[in-house]
Amino acid sequence: MKKILVFVADGFEEIEALSVVDVLRRAELKCDLCSIKDEYVRGTHDIIIKSDCIIDNINQDEYDAIVLPGGLPGADNLLDKRVKDMAVKFNNEGKIVAAICAAPQTLEAFGLLDDKKCTSYPGFIKGRDKVNYLEDQIVVADKNIITSRGPATALEFAFKILEELGYSEKSKQIKQDMLVDFYVEHIK
Repeated sequence: MKKILVFVADGFEEIEALSVVDVLRRAELKCDLCSIKDEYVRGTHDIIIKSDCIIDNINQDEYDAIVLPGGLPGADNLLDKRVKDMAVKFNNEGKIVAAICAAPQTLEAFGLLDDKKCTSYPGFIKGRDKVNYLEDQIVVADKNIITSRGPATALEFAFKILEELGYSEKSKQIKQDMLVDFYVEHIK
């Protein structure tokens, strides 16, 4: 079974973190909310969550992917040496490194978006010299790096992570079970 780590730091965007955890757990994958500081973490909209683990107490070799939710100052708070070291290690090993909303700027600061196709919340990484920014995409996957736009794209981001982990059929089934296809069809 694949294991995924979703980092949370004070000021994280709740929808972006919890949508990923929800979808991956529906797929029966091990998905841990990992704090970079304290057991309890306050989101950008004052929702307090209890993390499953703290970064200093994990065995990172047990995980197959890491996810950085956005939100401010959450994405800025992920500019942490331990997060960077793990993101760089995962990237070098070809493991999934995913970021949404403001968090792609964190990956960019770590040097992981150089010459990569990516997206983010409007204005966060557009115009940076070393990235190939795609403004008209909901989710962008370039090899093992996955990026997405923001809160409204959180479910598609989660489904893309699931697909890139090798669970395309489960992704389709969960979309059906959650009425995602029904919703998309009816908003057109």
